Amino acid sequence: MDWSQKLYFTAFLIVAAAIRGIHGYTMVSGTVFCDQCKDGQISLFDYPLNGINVAMACPDNNGQMTTWGEDTTNWLGNFAMKFDGNPDLSGCVAQVTSSNEQGKRGCGTGGGPGKSPRLIFRMFDMNMYTIDPLISQPSDPMSFCPKFSYPQPHPNPVSPATPPSTLPYPPTPSLPHLPSWPPLPPMPHFPYLDASACSHQSWMMPEYRCYWKVINPDLKVGVVFGLIAARKYGSDITLWEGMQGRGEPYKTLLREGTTALLNSYNSVQFPYHPLSVIQHMNWALMGSTQQVMHTALNFLRANSGNGRTTCKFNPCK
Repeated sequence: MDWSQKLYFTAFLIVAAAIRGIHGYTMVSGTVFCDQCKDGQISLFDYPLNGINVAMACPDNNGQMTTWGEDTTNWLGNFAMKFDGNPDLSGCVAQVTSSNEQGKRGCGTGGGPGKSPRLIFRMFDMNMYTIDPLISQPSDPMSFCPKFSYPQPHPNPVSPATPPSTLPYPPTPSLPHLPSWPPLPPMPHFPYLDASACSHQSWMMPEYRCYWKVINPDLKVGVVFGLIAARKYGSDITLWEGMQGRGEPYKTLLREGTTALLNSYNSVQFPYHPLSVIQHMNWALMGSTQQVMHTALNFLRANSGNGRTTCKFNPCK
């Protein structure tokens, strides 16, 4: 074995020892929405819910469900639980358990069914699971929710008797005159339903600052996009600072990803859902530089409207 082979072999042993020394962990994350219409599904009337407690229970050796972890949703509705090692999460269920006073005032009186974690990423000793959106419900549906009424069948349907062919049919009575109803009021306009896509330059203009409704410019990138983004960009950088990045793939990804998140909250017709923006952002950060550039380009195309959608901003009053 010559000196070069010995060098490669020594490097291999160092890397192998480092990998064996990595302490594995498992991350479980998800989002809780307010089911304003109490229809049991996520719709355009629903929004992420802050201050909701979520617990994940798993079966023990005797088959009894025991609580493994708990967390409270942040103001984006996100929760996350971290476990050491690589536990078996098959059979585990995450469910809304309670809410703080802020949650109770809005939508914290009842929770929907529990959801099981789904594995989305695994590398070495690191596992990442996601929970399909959980719901919490108000005591009564909101007044603006659509109402459906279904005709009820008669308890004892009676078949009409067939008159004899020899008897004439009675004359048809004339219908009474029905009063004319006043015209329905015009439907209110919801800007959230309009198709809109705005560039990062538009989001940074002072006259459009009022459109930062769901997320604040001073929020930390790690709070919004999660642990992986915090490790890449640091724990102190804000969304406003990230919007000014350029000239480098990772800075471009942060700028366009933040812009896409803002657009997704501003328009229900935007190609990306808020959760989808965060997922694509994290998948890119865990991949290669080529994947980072590809994801940033996709965000940029969506933020520019793909040549079909314009920015529907009006100057703030």
